[in-house]
Amino acid sequence: MKTETLFEMKSPYRDDFRIRGYWFGEGEKAVALVGAMRGDEIQQQYICSRIVALLKEIERRGGMAKDKSVLVIPCCNPFSMNVNRRFWTMDGTDINRMFPGYDKGETTQRIADAIFKNIQGFTYGLQMASFYLPGDFVPHVRMLKTGYEDVEGARLFGLPFVTIRKPLPYDTTLLNYNWQIWNTKAYSIYAGQTRSVEDATSAQTIDAILRFLNKIGVINHRVKTAGYESVLIDEGDLVDITAHDAGIFYRQCGAGSSVSAGERLASILDPYDGTVREEVLSPVDGTVFFAHNKPLALEHGIIFRIQQFD
Repeated sequence: MKTETLFEMKSPYRDDFRIRGYWFGEGEKAVALVGAMRGDEIQQQYICSRIVALLKEIERRGGMAKDKSVLVIPCCNPFSMNVNRRFWTMDGTDINRMFPGYDKGETTQRIADAIFKNIQGFTYGLQMASFYLPGDFVPHVRMLKTGYEDVEGARLFGLPFVTIRKPLPYDTTLLNYNWQIWNTKAYSIYAGQTRSVEDATSAQTIDAILRFLNKIGVINHRVKTAGYESVLIDEGDLVDITAHDAGIFYRQCGAGSSVSAGERLASILDPYDGTVREEVLSPVDGTVFFAHNKPLALEHGIIFRIQQFD
């Protein structure tokens, strides 16, 4: 393993800002794995740190392909993580909305530029991502439909779902989009959560990444689980369930659960007298793909997304 400082920036208050990368193997740039870009992506950074430890051991045993290299960047935003803020501490901008970056622009544009220059030229790009809605997901691989998306490659992870969606105009500044445009097969991996380290989904995602590295011939390592035959879904086909009333969110069904039409998913309670303002029922038979996990529900906010059975 080789450790490299990929970007450094002076700071007047705390330690200098640094982005560190961990290199494994030598030769062709096979895989780049990018972790936390936001300050609340704890699970994403944790998974990358475990991959670093596992690849270090695999390399020590001679399990790396002799002509391929892997770069892991566990964290791209240590400042925000240190002060527990999701976005850039100074102006609230999102690094993952700044690609491909600009080396003479605003701070987050310069950070994105430095990241992108270091991860260009890889055959495969893996990003540990998080969703804008707070909640729990079924672990899955997500891709934007650019015309360069690689569905069969995404299935090699063996996660339950592979999702695709048509990009909106503002999605053209995402890492996933720009990786694809610059000829890297890009996959955004959603491990299930952000602010907490959950053993079940973390372990499942770590196994998925190692399974992928095995199948593309980068490592020789026995993965504990066989994985799934991934189901491909277009995100536009997911059934969104929104809250009709605001209140305390009492969830009775989690991500990954199979539900029937009419089944109760949650109750929304009056925060003052505890009466039930709304019984949230499933409109279809399917699998809960996303479930809100905050104690309060907001009126008209998405609280469940369901993958409907055919």
